[in-house]
Amino acid sequence: MKALVIGATGMVGRELVQLLLNDDYFQKIVVFGRRTLGIDHKKLDEHMINFDNTDEWQHLVTGDILFSTLGTTLKQAGSKENQYKIDYTYQYEFADAASKKKVPVYVLVSAASANPGSRFFYTRMKGELERDVKKMIFKAIHIIQPGFLHGHRDKERAGEKLILNILNSANSIGLLNKYRPVHGKTVAKAMIQAARSDLAGIFQYELEEVFELASSESP
Repeated sequence: MKALVIGATGMVGRELVQLLLNDDYFQKIVVFGRRTLGIDHKKLDEHMINFDNTDEWQHLVTGDILFSTLGTTLKQAGSKENQYKIDYTYQYEFADAASKKKVPVYVLVSAASANPGSRFFYTRMKGELERDVKKMIFKAIHIIQPGFLHGHRDKERAGEKLILNILNSANSIGLLNKYRPVHGKTVAKAMIQAARSDLAGIFQYELEEVFELASSESP
């Protein structure tokens, strides 16, 4: 299998690439990004691209599975406009290119409570992306909706440890279960299990299903 990955330098993306490289089911992993992963592996191909220039990369989007883990924060993006470009536009354009190139399977990391009708910018943006990629032609679309992500990041996010502690405390008494913390590696495992399922159709996985999927054995 040939896997395509965008967002490979992020927390989930890095975990995903490492798992793919160690999985004999995948013979080639092609990563698209703005900076290198710094990994030397015979199965790995990297393309440094300008996401805004679709003519630069569209012809390269050929394979069996597209894993989409691209995302940023409002602080890192600098504005809602830039965050929308990264979280929605780039991912939409890659999915569209993959669909047109007849890549059979698409796996997207979204967010808990994603809803195009949400009054909150972040969950509305994620919901709009989910809504629009579901209109594309793939054999299978798998949408992962994790809660609060934690794990190794290149840059620590302000307040992340505090939020993690609050969520862990809340979940210890059964509150905010839908948003309880989930490790990036767990999400990456769930993505791979979904991709390997050989199911046809559109599937969404909320947090409990993400944990179940990640702990399941490969078919």
